[in-house]
Amino acid sequence: MNRNYSQLPPVVKHLLIINVLVFMATAMLPIGQQIQQWGALALGTPWFHTYQFFSYMFLHANFEHLFFNMFALWMFGRTLEYELGSQRFLIYYMACGVGAALVQYGVALLLGELPLVLVGASGAVMGLLLAFGVMHPNATIMLMLPPIPMKAKWFVIIYAVIELFLGWRGVGQVAHFAHVGGMLWGWALLYYWKRRGEIYY
Repeated sequence: MNRNYSQLPPVVKHLLIINVLVFMATAMLPIGQQIQQWGALALGTPWFHTYQFFSYMFLHANFEHLFFNMFALWMFGRTLEYELGSQRFLIYYMACGVGAALVQYGVALLLGELPLVLVGASGAVMGLLLAFGVMHPNATIMLMLPPIPMKAKWFVIIYAVIELFLGWRGVGQVAHFAHVGGMLWGWALLYYWKRRGEIYY
């Protein structure tokens, strides 16, 4: 079957649209702050609801946060959706996002860092990055800073090690273990599907 990789497949397209619309709503509507409060994953607070494990993925702290996540979704998601199929791709994306939050929650419990509020698609996006590195290990990725080419497999390994280090050191306000969690859940799903003969790479 011929595939036009220049066109956005449906799940990636709709994820991009939903994320942008939600960001515009939180930034421009009078109830934007309430949307942020209802949708953010508010672990260890009276505002926590189970649905927030899903809704937090569609909220972003600022434009930079949104831009880089959506850029990565566009960059890696197109190829992966065509290869995995739209339904499996959506399952993968959402599972990585939920799994990322669960890993961050577990670490926060162990380290006594609750309450904790999470927003952003970063965990799901890190799962996409992991999948691209696993399925296309020798593909070349051009880094933005510094602008040097690197094979996907090495980029994924280096990025994961850096995230583990930053998370262990507690650097910044970024949920580093959520990034690692998205990668771990992504790897587990790909391994499971491959063992069942449902995907090949």
